[in-house]
Amino acid sequence: MAEGTRGWGRRDLLRRGLLVVGGVAVGAGASEGWRRTHHRLPIAGGAASATVGNGQQEVGVGALEVFWSGRTSQRLVALTFDDGPAPQWTPMVLDTLARHRVPATFFMVGAQVRRHADVVRGRLVEHEVGNHSWDHRDLAELDATEAYDDLRRSHDAIAELTGMQPTLLRPPYGHLGGAVLHAAARLDYRLVLWSLQMVERDFPDDPAGHARRIVTEVRPGTIVLGHDVGAHRRLVALRGLTDMINGLRSRGYTFVTVSALLRASVAPAPTR
Repeated sequence: MAEGTRGWGRRDLLRRGLLVVGGVAVGAGASEGWRRTHHRLPIAGGAASATVGNGQQEVGVGALEVFWSGRTSQRLVALTFDDGPAPQWTPMVLDTLARHRVPATFFMVGAQVRRHADVVRGRLVEHEVGNHSWDHRDLAELDATEAYDDLRRSHDAIAELTGMQPTLLRPPYGHLGGAVLHAAARLDYRLVLWSLQMVERDFPDDPAGHARRIVTEVRPGTIVLGHDVGAHRRLVALRGLTDMINGLRSRGYTFVTVSALLRASVAPAPTR
């Protein structure tokens, strides 16, 4: 042991000392490089930041709620459909819902609203329309101003179509960057995600099987995500929509819009 210790001579100690100093220098350089990089966008004021500048934050009521489901023991369920409207499948969904007297919430893309307003005009009275961005870009990659401008443009298109100001936002892909939160607060939105998603690719050519899966997994307060635009496989869910509705009603469920579901929700019990 003593011989081993003596083996750590002056040359070894110097070498190791240089390695330590070098490591500190590299670490400091990396830290400084990180600070310089992230002092600019996207961290400071960019997509990851939910604040903008050093002045007064213009964020509506100054608070934001995010929902994955409703907090209720009542057998209530909300069907939601994203990415429309479009002439290919939106009318089929509306026809099915009308036939069964089921209200739903449509998270619409502003550019699609401008392009295909006639597809849904006059057919949304029993339904609710939320904002799903202007052209389905990932808002979590934008800075706060870009995210707000995108959502505002879509907001105005939806308001012009429906005659009502949208109050709900579902960001594309469910991505919640800080800029999304800031823009949503400015527009006084509630952020709505989902607790159960239609998974058409798991049931190729089996609408009934897919419907059974949804019926089995719904719980009181579930928000179900579907699409009325997209790949051809989406038709598995849409063609099974009647079975889904009948199956859920046989389990005692009532269909409501997202806003109605949230109104029926109870506040969480206080914790100590």
